[in-house]
Amino acid sequence: MTASVGAGRALVAGAGGMLGHDLVPALRRAGWVVTALGRDDLDVTDASQCVAAVDGHDLVVNAAAYTAVDAAETDEPAAFAVNAVGAANVARACSRAGARLVHVSTDYVFDGTATEPYAVDHPVAPGSAYGRTKAAGEWAVRALCRESWVVRTAWLYGAGGPSFVSTMLRLAGERETVSVVDDQVGQPTWTVDLADLIVRLVAGDTAYGIHHGTATGQTTWFGLARAVFELSGLDPERVLPTTTDAFPRPAPRPAWSVLSHHSLEMAGIAAIGDWREGLRTHLDA
Repeated sequence: MTASVGAGRALVAGAGGMLGHDLVPALRRAGWVVTALGRDDLDVTDASQCVAAVDGHDLVVNAAAYTAVDAAETDEPAAFAVNAVGAANVARACSRAGARLVHVSTDYVFDGTATEPYAVDHPVAPGSAYGRTKAAGEWAVRALCRESWVVRTAWLYGAGGPSFVSTMLRLAGERETVSVVDDQVGQPTWTVDLADLIVRLVAGDTAYGIHHGTATGQTTWFGLARAVFELSGLDPERVLPTTTDAFPRPAPRPAWSVLSHHSLEMAGIAAIGDWREGLRTHLDA
């Protein structure tokens, strides 16, 4: 159960996205009066809009992002405008208004070649346009808003938007077998769990800086797909393993997206539980 954080005004930018779908109610349950602004309500690339929106709020969660990973390869300026300039605009507005900021980032800031979980202070080395723009956004937030947390997440799924999990369920009804890559490793993370972590991070007055908001444990996309089938009462043998090379995409995918939760442990904040438990609860719902 999330502890109450008392009265306060919170703004969620990107409230129409998958994370926003679960974050807005989580904040409200924790006692916040929430202003939920979607893409049509707040253009984060417009600095004056950000100043006006943030004014009067105690907390801002920036979940607004350009997340079309492949499209960013051919239109990096568009991704940079939202993920870097937009992040800077929100951070500057928060600093001006005296609001604390939670900025949501990604595993794509790393090179994806590690063999052990990435620590929060591991050097960033993005291999894609999307990753570069998100890394620039992290830098801007930390440079422009002293009272800020950067929360990196990965492999998100939830009821608020399309995801790998929803795609697997759709394909299960359309195909006899589904081929899924088995050479990319990560931590499938339910948006409800990430929303809860963000609320607890703020409520605990956790030290500002970077934290990792992913489920514990690890699997491959193939392993996740088999779990989706199994937990949905379908035959997991219908999911077949394949390789990344068999599915070429414009943007390179990290082969290793396992993030360390040591900074949360040091702060006395419980990390998100095992990925299978989150998936089971999501599918039961």
